[in-house]
Formats: sequence, structure tokens, C-alpha cells
Amino acid sequence: MNRSQISDELQKLVQARVLTDEPLKPYTTWKIGGPADWLVTPADETELGQVLSLCRRLELPWLVMGNGSNLLVGDKGVRGVVIRLGRDFSRMVWQDDRVEAFAGLLLRDLAEAAASRGLAGLEYVHGIPGSVGGGIRMNCGAYGGNLSTCVTSVKALSYDGELLELPRERIDFAYRNSSLFDLDAVITSVCLKLVPGDKEEILAKMADFQHRRETAQPLEYPSCGSTFKNPEGDHAGWIIERNDLRGHRIGGLQISEKHGNFLVNRWDGSADDARRLIEWTQEKVMELEQIELTPEVRFIGEFI
Repeated sequence: MNRSQISDELQKLVQARVLTDEPLKPYTTWKIGGPADWLVTPADETELGQVLSLCRRLELPWLVMGNGSNLLVGDKGVRGVVIRLGRDFSRMVWQDDRVEAFAGLLLRDLAEAAASRGLAGLEYVHGIPGSVGGGIRMNCGAYGGNLSTCVTSVKALSYDGELLELPRERIDFAYRNSSLFDLDAVITSVCLKLVPGDKEEILAKMADFQHRRETAQPLEYPSCGSTFKNPEGDHAGWIIERNDLRGHRIGGLQISEKHGNFLVNRWDGSADDARRLIEWTQEKVMELEQIELTPEVRFIGEFI
């Protein structure tokens, strides 16, 4: 089956237009990335299941891409099908202090909805530029909070089309990691239990976190957020800063002069620029302090 025929088959399965050779740069917070062979946006679980089934049948590689906040997409792009979750995956369903948040929902929107209901426990995620599905998979967090602390279960669609629900006790969470990376299924929603609180106090806490982010982080430039995981007992940003590595530039990418753990795309940089700057930073920190920095960011696609 040729590319045009595959495009036609994919289009039969989804309402949204299937895009071919679509640059992924606009879909990542780093504003970097080559083209996907196909970019498909299933509206709901039915369409998602059909797309996964076709990819299996045709042996097409595929991946699900959320808000693109923790990804470095190669300059040569991604072979196969990139799936972005559509309309129904941006919902949240509330019942008292519990919510089922669907995987494509932005963490910011979830935190704001919880605050409006006087429910605490998500204030710290308000400034994280990711989606619920990606956030729970990597157990995102900030300011001492982690998303796993309020999870009761995770729902997913298996590669065979089976709907799964995993209770919290069947999921292993760690720092910026979880057993969900090994799950042969696509996360569709996350069920959370929050804590009733004072609405004004919750909003004030969110505002404080936002102010701290704006003060400390280079939010004016495209980035992937924190580039490296914090080594145990230390902070990646502090390590980079105390070794005077801030401001170093490779191509269009620069180690932020404001925050050492942010690699910012200041001059329309490439994935190769970002990859080389990541490797340079790792090498310098190892040379100067014998500390191994591990990237938080995932590398996907083909690089030069």
C-alpha cells in the first residue's frame, strides 16, 4: 500500500483532516521538529482504537504526542503515524472531590477547574505546560508535589482495543518516571481524588507558584521546561549555574542565563543544536563534578 492509499485509509477512520508530511515544530513547546509522515487526531476512543488497529494491520510505527512539552523531535521528523488526542480527550468529569481527567486535557486547565471548586492538591501543576496523559506517565511535579499523590486509577486503551482500568496500587511511580511507560496501551484518562480547601487560599497558592516561575524561569523563550532530572540531593539547575555554564550557546539553543536547567530556543534552533547542547552540558558537568545529568526530555524521531 502506497502513502496516498494509507492516507486515504486513515482518513476513513477520523473526522479531522489527516495531515501528511506535517512539521511537528508548531506542536512542541521547544518549537523544534521535522515532519511526521502522518499526523492524525482521533476525536474519541472509538476513532483511536480504529487508528491503532490500522497501524497494527499495516505494521506502521506510531506514537502518541501530547502537548509536546517534554519532547525533542528530530530534524528529519518521525516515520509513521503521530497521534494527537482530539475533542473528547480534553474533557473532565467531576463528582464531588473526584475527577476523571482525560489524557489530552492541559494540566493548567485541570488545576484551574479544581481551584474554582475549592479543591486543593493540584496547585503546583498550574504552570507545567503538559497534558494529563503525559503528566501522569512521567509523574510530573513541581514545588514538592507530584501528580501521583492524588491518583486513584488510570484508564487506557490497549493496543488490541481493550479498555483497561489500573488501580493506583498496580502502578509504580518514581521521580519523573512510572511503570506506565511499559504499559502496552494508550492512556485515555486519569481518575484523581482531591482535598476540599479554601478557594481563596488555593488561588493564592497558585498565584504564588506562578510568580515564582515567572521570576525564576525564562518563560519568554521556547523550551522543553526542565531539561535534566535533579540528581539525588541536588538540583540540575544549581549544578549548571555554580559551574558557570549559563549562557553557553550552540546554534540557536542556549543554556538560559536566568535558569541553568532551561535550554532555550532563542534563535530558531534545530534538534541537532539542542542535542549537542544537552551532550555538551552533560560532558562539562561530568568533567567538573563527576555528576551524571540525565535528560528529562525524550528524544523521538530521526536526527541528523
